[in-house]
This record gives sequence, structure tokens and C-alpha cells, in this order.
Amino acid sequence: MSFTAKDVMSLREKTGLGMMDCKKALNETSGDPVAAEEWLRETKKGKMDTRTERATGEGKVSISYGDGCAAIIEVRTETDFTARNENFIEAVEQIAALAVQTADGNIEATDEITSLVDNLRITTGENANFARGFKYSGSNYGEYIHHDGKRACLLQFEGDLDSGSVKGICQHIVFHDPMGISADDVPAEKIAQIRADAIQEAKDAGKNDEIAEKMSEGKVRKHLQENTLLAQKYVLDETKTIQDLLPEGTAITAFTRYTLGG
Repeated sequence: MSFTAKDVMSLREKTGLGMMDCKKALNETSGDPVAAEEWLRETKKGKMDTRTERATGEGKVSISYGDGCAAIIEVRTETDFTARNENFIEAVEQIAALAVQTADGNIEATDEITSLVDNLRITTGENANFARGFKYSGSNYGEYIHHDGKRACLLQFEGDLDSGSVKGICQHIVFHDPMGISADDVPAEKIAQIRADAIQEAKDAGKNDEIAEKMSEGKVRKHLQENTLLAQKYVLDETKTIQDLLPEGTAITAFTRYTLGG
């Protein structure tokens, strides 16, 4: 089967690979465009598999929505140059769209997601990987993705909350990194450790047991105020807490915060 310059261009547009690679693929497959595409992917993927140990310190976080569900994902690559490339960004968005089709909770890369990551390795010449993802179902959602695409928050809530408040709370979560929504979300062992450290500190300063106990409770209370979402001062208006932003009957039920590589 013969092929034309138009066939070469079509294969180039489809794979993102160079003219010489596409011409060679068509030569190797007697001009069959389907077989040529498969030949390219297999040939180039073999070369890229030798690079999977390279560090992937750059990338993007993306969020996508489905029917009553939402997902946040992180895809990594080697350089910021590639992470800012339109084709990379488009592929990350496609991966996010596939993520909402998976089961709830932590997302494992499906065959379709793996194929898109392989294509990124082939077309960029860099290592790339699906780092992580999380999916929610039910309730309402909001998001904030920082302008560099490296930090983001997906928020799940019940009730009514205006879009400005939703975005503001997501921004707050990105920049303040709360341990949980409320004190109930902080592990008991963490509270116990804070209390024990505070008691020991007080005793080292010469305080008796009763005073040391009272001081430890104050330390625990302060820690929870500073590190749990609802008790934190709102980043955009520190005269309010996050709890103050929630109308009656509205509750934050979950959030996932990603920082690239975190």
C-alpha cells in the first residue's frame, strides 16, 4: 500500500511525532495508517519505558465533574516547559474526565488513563505518570485551582452556598492546609501527643500537675482552632471563621487538597 504526504501529515497530527518518524512508520507498515500508528506507539513506548526512573517534579492538577460526581487528579512530568504545553494540559483534562468514570475513593489508573500517559511519554520525550486521584459522588461541589495548576482543592458540601463563598473556602483550604473539617477529624493520637508535650513543657517550667493540665488543654484548643477548617480564620476576611460563612443547614462534608508532588 502506497502513501502520500497527506498521509504523513495526518499521522503526525494524530500522534504528535515528527515527519521522519511518521514516514518511517508508514514505510514499515506498507502505508497502512492504522498499523503505522500502532507501530509508532509500540516503538516509541519501548524507548520511553527505559526512562520511567527519571524524576517527575512538574505537572498539573485537574478537576472534572460527572453526573452527581467529581474527581481531582494529578499528572506529573519532568519539566515545567512540558507541563505548560497545551497538549499536555489537554491530556491531563482528558485523564480527569476519565477519572469521574471510576469508582469512588482513591483512583487507580485504568487502561484508558495509562494509554494517555503513555502517549504523553511518547510525544513529549519525557517521563510522565498518573500520580494520584480521588473521586466523590453525591452532594454539591466546588473547586479552586491555582493559576499555575500546581495546587488545587475539590470541596464537597450539602445545602446552599453561593459560588463566591465556595471558591473562597477552596482558596482558603489550598493556602491554609487544614488537618480536617472539625476536631472530630483529628486523630486521637495526635491530640494525645499535643497534650502530653504541653504537660511536659509546663512541668519543665516548674508548673504543678494541675496547672500543667490546664495549660495542655489550652494548647490543644489553640491547635484545633488553627488547624481545623471550620475553626480557622477565613483567609479573605479574618474577622470571620469558615463556620461563619456557612448558612444554616449547610455543611462541608469532605475536601481533597493537592499540592504537586505533595
